Amino acid sequence: MITIGSVNTAVKYDHPYLMENDQEAFRLDVKTDPDAVRKQAQICGIGAGARVLDAGCGSGKTTAVLHDMIQPSGTIVGVDFAQDRISFAQSSYGGKPGIEFRLMDLREPLNELGQFDFIWMRFVLEHYREGAQEIVTMVAESLAPAGTLCLLDLDYNCLSHYPIKPEMEKVLQMLVHKMMHSYNFDPYVGRKLYAYLYDRAFRAIKVDMIPHHLIYGDLKDSDDFNWIKKIEMASLKAREDFEAYPGGYEGFLENFTAFFHDPRRFTYTPLMICTGKKPDPRR
Repeated sequence: MITIGSVNTAVKYDHPYLMENDQEAFRLDVKTDPDAVRKQAQICGIGAGARVLDAGCGSGKTTAVLHDMIQPSGTIVGVDFAQDRISFAQSSYGGKPGIEFRLMDLREPLNELGQFDFIWMRFVLEHYREGAQEIVTMVAESLAPAGTLCLLDLDYNCLSHYPIKPEMEKVLQMLVHKMMHSYNFDPYVGRKLYAYLYDRAFRAIKVDMIPHHLIYGDLKDSDDFNWIKKIEMASLKAREDFEAYPGGYEGFLENFTAFFHDPRRFTYTPLMICTGKKPDPRR
């Protein structure tokens, strides 16, 4: 069983981020599956000797997995705009040759980092319903001439469950709508990734689709922790959406937890993996 303390909702941050709280680095660390990261990186073509940018590195766990994959001689830089996550990454995964963590914002130039063979952005653009395309343009400037941009994100995020009561599904739909319009969250960004690269003249674009959330049977502790934390954070930002539900937020949480712990439950979310070579500057 994974447990954490109560969320400090008084923490203030300079950058809006839907899931922001003082335990977010820990949540990101718990939910990251190294085997899944390795499989996704192999699809992207990341391998030994590459120089990689982990754009939006979070807890640094993914950065560490990619670092192992590019050895010997490969190097990786993980960047994130939150000091607490960079501190967590440095203390948990830093201090080894070829891995570095930097406090930087993807919405600003990254020129000081040099050029990269691969830029990896996983679960980043879903937090920029407005501004995602500008981020793609910005980070692409740091690709080497033959470099590859790897965009990995979910589609129809958090919305596919069976069997679920209609009143519970209605609340989930309302929550997602609120997150979209008040917190810049994009549950449908996965289907947009190809167009983001196509519109910017990326070359050799390739798209793969694999399951990300694929939850059935006995519930893993990591999935239990991650999904309940999502519900908790949504409730802090949209408490009023639970008012019409029997028992309010507490009633919804109790019912969702019971549903999610039922081994008959089926939950899934597709992951889109879209890669493309840096555009030809002569075009």
